[in-house]
Amino acid sequence: MTTTAPAPTPLVSAPLASEPRSRAPRALVVTGAVVAALFAGPVLYLAIRTVGFGDGALDVLGSSDLAGPLARTLLLATSVSAACVLLGTALAWLVTRTDLPGRRVLRVVLVLPLVIPSFVGAFALQAAFASGGLLDRLLDFGLAPRIEGFWAAFAVLTLLSYPYVYLPVAARLAVLPPALEESARSLGRTPIEVFRTLVLPQTSGAIAAGALLTFLYCVSEFGAVSLVRYDTLTLRIEATRLFDRETSITLSLVLALVALVVVTAERAMARRRTVIEAVGAGRRVHQTPLGRWRVPALVGVLILMLVALVAPITVLAEWAARGDSGRFGVGVADDLLGPVANTVVISVVTALVATLAVLPIAYLTARHRSRVGGVVNALVVAGFALPGLVIALALVFWVLGTPVVSGLYQSFPLLVFAYVVHFGAQALRASQVAVSGLPARLDDAARALGARRWRRLRTVELPLMAPGLAAGAGLVLLATMKELPATLLLAPIGFDTLATRIWSASETGLMARAGLTSIVLVALSAVLTWAVTIRRMDRLDR
Repeated sequence: MTTTAPAPTPLVSAPLASEPRSRAPRALVVTGAVVAALFAGPVLYLAIRTVGFGDGALDVLGSSDLAGPLARTLLLATSVSAACVLLGTALAWLVTRTDLPGRRVLRVVLVLPLVIPSFVGAFALQAAFASGGLLDRLLDFGLAPRIEGFWAAFAVLTLLSYPYVYLPVAARLAVLPPALEESARSLGRTPIEVFRTLVLPQTSGAIAAGALLTFLYCVSEFGAVSLVRYDTLTLRIEATRLFDRETSITLSLVLALVALVVVTAERAMARRRTVIEAVGAGRRVHQTPLGRWRVPALVGVLILMLVALVAPITVLAEWAARGDSGRFGVGVADDLLGPVANTVVISVVTALVATLAVLPIAYLTARHRSRVGGVVNALVVAGFALPGLVIALALVFWVLGTPVVSGLYQSFPLLVFAYVVHFGAQALRASQVAVSGLPARLDDAARALGARRWRRLRTVELPLMAPGLAAGAGLVLLATMKELPATLLLAPIGFDTLATRIWSASETGLMARAGLTSIVLVALSAVLTWAVTIRRMDRLDR
C-alpha cells in the first residue's frame, strides 16, 4: 500500500497568544499541577533553607557577594545569548534553506560543540593558546595571550552554546511550508529580504526559546567561568557551599528568582507575538541559491567548526597521544565500554521521559487558557537556571527526609528525575514551539471525521510535531551526556558515565585518558544526535 505525502499547509496567522482558544481540559490542568509540584522541589528547598537563615540571609543579600557577581552574571548571559541568536539562526537558515555544500553533514556537525563539557572547552582553549600549544606552534605568536576574564568566558560559552538556538530554529524551518518563500523569490525579492520579512517572523518563537535556554545555561554555568576566572554567582555558590551554607543557598535562591523573572518576561513578550500555524511536511523545502556567497558562507561555517570543534578535539587528541600506547589502547577502550553504555542508556531514557513529561505542559501553555500553565512553565524553566549541584542537594534533602521514598537515594530513577528537573526546560521550549505551530483546523477536521483525542494526537499531531519534539529531546540528550555534579552525587554506586570519567581523569592529572574519553563522548554524541534529531529533519528535505 502506498501513501501520498500530504500537501503543504498554507501559512496562516493564528490568534495572538494573548487570545487563547479555550479553557484547558481538567485532565490537562491536573497533569500540569502534578508536574509543577514535582519541579517545585529545588526552588521550595532553597526558599525553606533561606527563610531558616533569618537575618543571615538578609546580610548575604546586602553584601558584596551578591551585587558584583550578579551584575557580571547578567552581563555574560545577555551577551552570549545575543551572540548565539545571531550565530544559531544564521547557521540554521544556511543548512536548511540554502544550497550550502555539505549541508546534510553540517546539520550534525554543527550540534556537536554543545556536548563538549564547558570545563573541557575552556581547558582546551587555554591549552591551545598556551606557550608551546597548538596555536603557538602554528602561528608562532611568541608571548602567549592570557585566556581569562569576560572575553574568554564569552568566547567559550558562545562557541559551545549556539546549538541551543540552532537546533530549535532548524527544526522549525524544517516543517515550514516553502510556498511563500518561493512566491517571494519569484516576485524578485532577494534572499536577505525573504529571510527578514518571511523566515524571521515564522521562526521568532524558536529563536526566543533558544535565547532563553542560552541565557539560563549561562546563568548556571560553572566549569568554564571558573577556569577563566570570571567571578559569577555560580562561582561564589561553589566556593562557599562547604564552609558557608548561608551564602551558597541564599545566592542559589537569587539565581532561581532571576530565572523566574526572565521566564515571566519572556512569556509576557510571547503573548504579544503572533503564532504562525504552518506545516510544510511532505514537500521538499525551498532552497535559496547563495550564488557568489556560496563559497564565503561555506568558508565561514568551516572556520567556526575549526574553532568550536576541531581545535578542542585536536587538543584532546594531543592529550590522548601523549599516553603510553600500551595503557591507552585496547585496555582503555574496553574500560570505557561500561561508561559508554551507561551514558547512552541514561541519556536516551532522560530525553524520552523529559519530552513526554513536558508535552502536556506545552499543550496547556500554547493552546489553552490556564493560570496553572503559567506557574508550571515558570517552575520547569527555572530548574535549568539552577546549578546541577543545587538540584541534587535539594533532591537528597527531600528523599532522605521522606521515609516513603528514602530508598530511591542513589538509584537510577532518582538520577533520571534529577536530569529531567534540570533539563526539562530544553524539551519544553522546543515542544511549545512545535505545538503552537500546529494548524488548528487540522485538529478540527479530524474531530469532525470522528477521530478521538488520542487518535488525533497519534495520527495527525505527533507526526507534524516530530522535528520540534526531536530537537528538544536532542538538547536534553546532549546536556545529559555531559552533566557532572548531579551524576556525582546521585548516581548509583559503580554507575560511571563518560562525563564522570573525564572529570576523574582530569582531577588526577591523567590528561591522556581525559582526552581519549572526551573524543569518545563527542563521537557518541554525533551518532545519537543524528539518530534522535537530525534524521527526522533530513526526511523532510527530499
